[in-house]
Order: sequence, then C-alpha cells, then structure tokens
Amino acid sequence: MDEEHDRPRRRVAQRWVPSALVVVVAVITIAPGRLNAVALAAAGVLMVLAWALSPWFFPRSRTDKAARELASTRNVPLIYWRPGCSYCLRLRIALGLAGNRAVWVDVSRSDAASARVREVNEGDETVPTVFVGSSPQVNPSPQWVRDRLNA
Repeated sequence: MDEEHDRPRRRVAQRWVPSALVVVVAVITIAPGRLNAVALAAAGVLMVLAWALSPWFFPRSRTDKAARELASTRNVPLIYWRPGCSYCLRLRIALGLAGNRAVWVDVSRSDAASARVREVNEGDETVPTVFVGSSPQVNPSPQWVRDRLNA
C-alpha cells in the first residue's frame, strides 16, 4: 500500500470533521423560518471557515519521502500539518501566497510523517512542525517561516 494512503479510512474521514461541523452549523443558520440577510451572511462566513479548516485550503500533501526530497531540492521549509489544527491554519493564513513555496505534509495521511513529527516532539504529534534542513521548529512564528522562505 502506498505511504500516502496508508492510514485507515476512519482516520482519513476524521480530517473532514471540523469542516463538516461548521457546514452543519451554517445549514442550521439558514434553516426555514430563519432566512434573512444576517443569517445568509453568517452562513457565508461559516462556509469560508469550513473551507479554511478543510484539507483543500492547504497545498496538496505529498508522501514524507517525496516531501523531504522536494524541500531539500528547493531549499525551502518542510511543514508538517493536520486538518483542523488552528495553529496550522494561523500559519497558512499568515504566510499567504508565500506559503505555496513551502512543502506541506499532512501527518494524518502518512505514518512516516507522523512518526517523524513524534520523533522530534518527545512522542507528541505536535503540528505545525517545520523542518529547515534537518533542524525542526515546533509551532514557529509565521515571520520565522517567511524568513526561511525568502532566504
């Protein structure tokens, strides 16, 4: 089985739970009898939040091995993240378009990526964990990552 899809389906489905919950709240917000401009605006904001919490908001995840090679070749940070992680979301938003130059790996999709993150975090799967070369940084400031992207 390929490393990128080696997690059980249940774990893969869990990546969508935060987004799904926000969508449910958005639907309830515009339920019949409550439909007005404020409810529609709130539902719109909630749908944007659902998208930002989803795996779609981040660049396509690669296998750990491919990501390491690509980050090394491009000389850019390798960022390990997880859908629904508010710290990962903060980093992604703060980096803006510059964040597309980094290499992103979803730890919920790869046992190897998860193991690497746990290895440098005393057994915890703490994300975002950012590697520049072989040096890890746990939950770095967006400015720290941006500086490494521009180096």
